Amino acid sequence: MEIKVPEIGESIVEAVIGQWLVADGDTVSEDQPLLELETDKVNLEIPAESSGTVQILVQEGETVRIGAVIGELTANSAPEQITPQELPAEDEEPPAATGVVAVNPAVPKIAAERHVDLKTVTGSGRDGRILVDDLPAATGVEPATEPTAPPPPQEPAAPATTAEVTVPANDDRSERVPMTPIRKRIAERLLSVRQKTAMLTTFNEIDMQRLIQLRSNHQDAFQKKHGVKLGFMSFFVKACVESLKDYPEVNARIDGDDIVYQHFYDIGIAVGGKRGLVVPVIRAAERLHFDEIEKTVRDFAERAGKNRLTLDELQGGTFSISNGGIYGSVLSTPLLNPPQSAILGMHAIQDRAVVRDGQIVIRPIMNVALSYDHQIIDGSQAVGFLKQIKTYIEDPEEMLLEL
Repeated sequence: MEIKVPEIGESIVEAVIGQWLVADGDTVSEDQPLLELETDKVNLEIPAESSGTVQILVQEGETVRIGAVIGELTANSAPEQITPQELPAEDEEPPAATGVVAVNPAVPKIAAERHVDLKTVTGSGRDGRILVDDLPAATGVEPATEPTAPPPPQEPAAPATTAEVTVPANDDRSERVPMTPIRKRIAERLLSVRQKTAMLTTFNEIDMQRLIQLRSNHQDAFQKKHGVKLGFMSFFVKACVESLKDYPEVNARIDGDDIVYQHFYDIGIAVGGKRGLVVPVIRAAERLHFDEIEKTVRDFAERAGKNRLTLDELQGGTFSISNGGIYGSVLSTPLLNPPQSAILGMHAIQDRAVVRDGQIVIRPIMNVALSYDHQIIDGSQAVGFLKQIKTYIEDPEEMLLEL
């Protein structure tokens, strides 16, 4: 049975063999993970369709097309049953060898590749059966070729100018490694954002004091009831959904010469994965309660770190949120996630001196940024949307009471 690269998604045409989880010649059971494939959108494990012996045809790090054969799975044959009548008597000499060697199914092909004569191999399996591990390294020698005349001496090359000097691929000071498919895709998408959108960013700052106090007052009860901590992300998701209802252009997208207004709210949450940033999507966020949002975000973060997100979870989305604050960022310009038209950037909370009612006081302040495509969203709409989020976060009771 051939092990092939499966259809992953209509836009994915190739993948990279990330890691074989079994060794060549291993015996595996049905549904046992065989290898990990890396694509430009998601990594996934390929399980065995049946039990058998694995033969690896494509090594780790190689790029393969969808549908390519990357290995073979040979079903293990049942051992021959010997009836008592076939056993020689105790005083009878065993029959002479017939020259037929008992081998596992994958052995002949590997032996041929390694130029191994099976008659010279002693099997360690049952009844002397030859296993893959019994095979030595290749013993064959390539046929000798006629000696060729040495190439004519070359004229010494002119000394390279400063501009022509190149750094070797690897030395003590540098190392060259190929980009992973995900990193290539990230680079392509980020460059495309700059080239194909009229991206602008507007900023604001949010006083987090009331939200921090609300969260502190109810954290224990919330966690006891729902089994998850109450974070800031669920409040921002709720605030974004309510603000998107007031500013539908921010939730829309461009399709050719048309504007598609989307009356649903699938919110992408940017999380750091094992091999790069990914943006899984919270579907129908307007229908979810705070605990459901928190559990979904936690699940995304855990599975992103293990490369266990599925392709469906990374597709679609009408609006995205990126929280650079967890890495310590205090101000940044988030890039759009096409075909979405806007993205909100959250940042670290810092105590700052601000003026309230004519008095200088210390408050926990978060900078927020909204990057948007000016082709579809006007500046006044972007500013109004961000101010609406500020209002909901600074006065969470208004959002919770749907005022």
